[in-house]
Amino acid sequence: MSLPQPDPQATVLITGASSGIGAELARQLAARGHNLTLVARRKDRLDALAEEIKRTCDVEIETRKVDLSLQAQRTRLVNALREGDLRVDGLCNNAGFSTFGKYQDLPVDRELEQVRLNVVAVHEFTTAFLAAMVQRGSGAILNVASIAGFQPLPGQATYGASKAFVISFSEAVHTDLGGTGVSCTALCPGPVRSEFFEAAGKESAEAATPSFAWVSARDAAHAGVEGMRKGKRLVYPALKHQAAGIAGRLAPRSALLPLADRFGFDRQ
Repeated sequence: MSLPQPDPQATVLITGASSGIGAELARQLAARGHNLTLVARRKDRLDALAEEIKRTCDVEIETRKVDLSLQAQRTRLVNALREGDLRVDGLCNNAGFSTFGKYQDLPVDRELEQVRLNVVAVHEFTTAFLAAMVQRGSGAILNVASIAGFQPLPGQATYGASKAFVISFSEAVHTDLGGTGVSCTALCPGPVRSEFFEAAGKESAEAATPSFAWVSARDAAHAGVEGMRKGKRLVYPALKHQAAGIAGRLAPRSALLPLADRFGFDRQ
């Protein structure tokens, strides 16, 4: 077991908690008795979620409006939590987004923002809270990746590469942490019913995705929470996602890339 038992002196930090997997992580961790610190750019959504949870769960919930793509705001959040009354026993790095299109046609600023959120923030928060967890001999980190990280992804070049980083980083850190009582888990879902495609302005890709490929945010979050609880290295919400991940790792790039280019979301 890696995720510590709920403690009134501790909290679980969840980034990108205003919707989708992040909101479901909040609901499920609160149902297990964990206090929460919820972070996103939409404070009104966080407050509404906190009120919803408090109606059924006797936990403390703090909400913070933070743009995690900005270094100054990430630093303020880390300092506030380190100096706060509650220690961070669990960390869910969930915030992230994707762009769609040929890389050379996409706005540079938006691609850099994606790297800062999907990669830099994950690395920074893992680093910020890991040492204290190791010192205590307990703690769990969940980094939300994607099966998109198991192969290059034309049409979503930055997103696929960012999730490849999350998977590689999480697996290596998990191995480094062996014997410490702390774990680092990568959650690798396929398409999730959430606001992901809407935020990217790619509703057409959502409509074109086969129904069998989808998983609910609730099921994805459940896999993540169980992965934290059991101290797993890598978890998938469904066997179909595990199969897709394995195929992405093993398929020759000479065969995979033309198919991905032909059927990628940017073509839809």
